[in-house]
Amino acid sequence: MMRGTFANIRIRNEMVPGVEGGYTKHFPSNEQLAIYDAAMKYQAEGVPLAVIAGKEYGSGSSRDWAAKGPRLQGVRVVISESFERIHRSNLIGMGILPLEFPAGVTRKTLGLTGEEFIDVESLSQLKPGCTVNVTLTRVDGKKETLETRCRIDTGNELTYYQNDGILHYVIRNMLN
Repeated sequence: MMRGTFANIRIRNEMVPGVEGGYTKHFPSNEQLAIYDAAMKYQAEGVPLAVIAGKEYGSGSSRDWAAKGPRLQGVRVVISESFERIHRSNLIGMGILPLEFPAGVTRKTLGLTGEEFIDVESLSQLKPGCTVNVTLTRVDGKKETLETRCRIDTGNELTYYQNDGILHYVIRNMLN
């Protein structure tokens, strides 16, 4: 099932223009790979992943597996223009942090290429709806800090996220 995550033949990853389906580039090798293969390579290298997306991220994929697959592939944060309501909640339930770009800011206005390093600051100080600074480090070393909106919307969601997802939360509570 992990191989099927991001494998829709209609998906268009802007990191590989002109290629449809579940493909991406691995950096720094610049090798074009299936998203699953790239994710496994990043996991072996100890690199957590981010998804940068457009509007209504998760539309049509609100089942829990649509969030479980990315988590197992190593995704730890999704930064998008907006989220599909149920999918946003499922991301949190799997321990993935949903962040929204500020109004009028998109991956395109920022000129993101997918080669940036992304640093999410102050994770231990999260509160529902708070501002989360994200530092983007470009290939040339230039840094840019972006104020994103945390889309953890309730105290319960924050508790699930702080416990690395709802399953870990439930297990910890059963053991206490």
